Amino acid sequence: MTISTLDRPRTGSDYAELSRRISAAGLLRRRPGYYAFRFAAVGVGLLATWLTFLTLGDSPWQLLVAVAAAAGSGQVALLAHDVAHRQVFRGRRASAVVGRTMGNLGIGMSYGAWQDKHTRHHANPNHDGLDPDVAPGALAFSSEQARASRGPFRFVQRHQRALFFPLLTLAGVDLRVTSVKGLLNNPRIPARRLEAVLLAVHVVGYLALLFTLLPPLLAVGFLVVHQALFGVYLGSIFAPNHKGMEMPERRLDFLRKQVLTSRNVRGSALTDRPLHVLMGGLNHQIEHHLFPSMPTANLRAARPIVRGYCAELGVSYHETGLVRSWREILDHLHEVGEPLRAEL
Repeated sequence: MTISTLDRPRTGSDYAELSRRISAAGLLRRRPGYYAFRFAAVGVGLLATWLTFLTLGDSPWQLLVAVAAAAGSGQVALLAHDVAHRQVFRGRRASAVVGRTMGNLGIGMSYGAWQDKHTRHHANPNHDGLDPDVAPGALAFSSEQARASRGPFRFVQRHQRALFFPLLTLAGVDLRVTSVKGLLNNPRIPARRLEAVLLAVHVVGYLALLFTLLPPLLAVGFLVVHQALFGVYLGSIFAPNHKGMEMPERRLDFLRKQVLTSRNVRGSALTDRPLHVLMGGLNHQIEHHLFPSMPTANLRAARPIVRGYCAELGVSYHETGLVRSWREILDHLHEVGEPLRAEL
């Protein structure tokens, strides 16, 4: 199963009508100029970051370079996300080549393993047992998951509101672990050997660069800052999209399944466009889930059409500011952990 299967026609007249309106507005057309500029901007930023790294050498200012590198890695991940959804290239081959180059070689993430996981998320967002993004682990996303947890995770889930942001520092590590597990255990991933080789090249090259050009302590500091902030950045992009939203137990049609489980994050008149850049357009998560192959540059224009249509249908369309979105997430995590705190 690939990301492209998400974009096939759906059953259900409500979605079909919305799709007609979006198509008539021209919002499903590709945006090659937008992506050419975005790729160039990210490329220039990465080049400047690593040239600064090479120029500074043994200097504590390298820790600020690590902060910039974390932001650059996050932007590469966002572009790889768009490539996987066929927003950039029509063909599977071109998408796979660029996706593996950016994912496996660029940031140490298996493109194929992530694509398989993300496809299952899009098919059943926030559905316990079907969406891997809400599978129980260090965090619990429902009271049932909290009650069923065992071992040290019970302590974490009891205090998961306070521990959520610290745990995000490990998101980058978790991404790499998931990548390796996926390549080892999932035969559905195409070109697994190639992906494994590219991952190995990334790891060896990255560590060799750090520990050859920097003294050991500074190299470790750079690695920790880079990877921890990369994890926080990824978590700050993806967590507001669904965490704390409905976790459906009943069967829903496609439109309601995507809208009711997703949250949009809006900015003010001054912050909306910067927020769009920082989140790669995924602050318009409802529109992205309804039309995964729509270029992220068009999601903002699709919002009033989708929102108006949901109002016509009486379907709840949830949108809030960034700070409020985090408050909702943390309140939900605190509520979920209540059964464990009640045991004390």
